[in-house]
Amino acid sequence: MVVFAVFWLSYDHQDVGNTKAFDECAIANAKELISRTQQEIDNEPKQRQLLELLETILVYKFPKMTRKEIELMFGLSDLKQTRVYQEAKQEGRQEGRQEGARQEKFRMIPLLLRLGLSIEQAAKELDLSVEEVLLESQKLSQSQDS
Repeated sequence: MVVFAVFWLSYDHQDVGNTKAFDECAIANAKELISRTQQEIDNEPKQRQLLELLETILVYKFPKMTRKEIELMFGLSDLKQTRVYQEAKQEGRQEGRQEGARQEKFRMIPLLLRLGLSIEQAAKELDLSVEEVLLESQKLSQSQDS
């Protein structure tokens, strides 16, 4: 039963005529599965694992919904604790750090050029391509000319 329900929830029904009816049915089935999982599975790790699987499917099944909307709709107050949420959060942090480091490199370009480094030397020092440093230096020149 659980395997079939999980499969049915995760199935993309867009090739079938009335997707709204299928989504409404998926919501009802998801609520029932969540309730049954919470009531019938006594083993806490297994219960959490199954709830995480259901939550992951719901996140992908309803991509236009926010985390809060999914929590409210399905009575999942601890979606933040799920592995999929934690992994997405960690991934976002990592991407943010990388973008911040990249922006910092671009802020260093004018300083290195003023210190007399060539575009090639600045690119090498900052681990950027020559094209990136050249484009940034051209942007700086244009903004100074204005």
